[in-house]
Amino acid sequence: MEKLKKAIVVHSGGMDSSLCLALALKKYKPEEILSLGFDYQQRHSSELEAAQKICKDWKVDRFIIPITFMNQITQNALINHKEQIGFENEVPNTLVSGRNGLMARIAGIHADSLGANEIYLGVMELEEANSGYRDCNRDYFDLIEKALQIDFANTNFTIQTPLVQMTKLDSMKLAENLGVLDYLLEETVTCYEGIKGRGCEKCPACLLRNEGIDQFRKL
Repeated sequence: MEKLKKAIVVHSGGMDSSLCLALALKKYKPEEILSLGFDYQQRHSSELEAAQKICKDWKVDRFIIPITFMNQITQNALINHKEQIGFENEVPNTLVSGRNGLMARIAGIHADSLGANEIYLGVMELEEANSGYRDCNRDYFDLIEKALQIDFANTNFTIQTPLVQMTKLDSMKLAENLGVLDYLLEETVTCYEGIKGRGCEKCPACLLRNEGIDQFRKL
């Protein structure tokens, strides 16, 4: 049986979720946190390896849940590795419908079983504004939070989305203030092609991340 925890961080190994892990570590001891990853056969699976290394460096327990059935019920460029990343009706074909909601519910169920009253997700509303990702806003997670409170008969259960109203520049400033910016830029994988650093510089994730980095470097 896993140890009891105080918080679960949905941790892909990308910049934003790793920043959430750093924030959780300001509130809790490493042993009180669980880094939770999901294997849905994503094309950028190297992010899972990145998350594993970050957790080792920061002495946080790591657990991966397979949801590999996703390619049987939906199709998109993150799951279909042969499909070229692009846009359909101004929305990236990397959108995995309902993914964040599914992960939040699964993470919530696991958190409840471990005695934790909160989960963290690194969603940002700018992902919806710039990339059409409908499951990246606070209204969405307020609904899921309420459902989980009902599921667990626990009105104290919360979904933390500390980056949700930030720009990428804001997140870079936060990482700098926490003393982890250089580390996260080096160790995280945000690129949909699984390339570290500035990534492929073409996919939606790289464009947003690199824009924030460039803005921060000009300060």
